[in-house]
Amino acid sequence: MKRAAAIALLSLSLVYAAPDPAPAPTPIQFSSAAVDWQDAPPSMPPGTQMAILEGDPKKEGIFTLRLKLPAGTKIPPHWHPRDERVTIMTGRVLVGFGDTFDPLKTRTFIAGGFYVNPANSHHFLWVPVQSELQLTCVGPWELHAVGDKP
Repeated sequence: MKRAAAIALLSLSLVYAAPDPAPAPTPIQFSSAAVDWQDAPPSMPPGTQMAILEGDPKKEGIFTLRLKLPAGTKIPPHWHPRDERVTIMTGRVLVGFGDTFDPLKTRTFIAGGFYVNPANSHHFLWVPVQSELQLTCVGPWELHAVGDKP
C-alpha cells in the first residue's frame, strides 16, 4: 500500500512539474490580393516592391518574401552567403551565372519555374517584363555585389 501511495504521489508531482506546452503554431494564410507590397530596400533596383510573407529576412531562420520587379530590371552579378530558392510567380526572368552580366549566357524561367542559387554562387538577373518572384531562404538575407568579401 505504501508503495502504491508513493507511486501515486510521484505521478502527481511529475504532472504538476511538467512545463507548459508550447503554444500551437499559427497558420499563415492569405490570398495574393492580400499581399502587403512595400518599396524594396535600396539594395534592390529602383521601382522594386517587396512583401514579406513569413519570418524576418534580417534575422536567423527561414523566411519567404516576394519581389515585384519592373520590366527591364537588370540585377548585376552578386552572391548570397546562403542558398536562395526562387519561384517565378508571374512574368519571365533570365538567370545567368558568373562575374560578368551577359544576357546571352542565361536560362529563361517563366511563371511556375523554380531554381536554387547555391550559397556564394555569382549570379545575375534580367527581367524583360514585369515579374513577381517568391524567395524562400534562411536569414539573415544578404546580397553582396561580386567583389565584396564574405
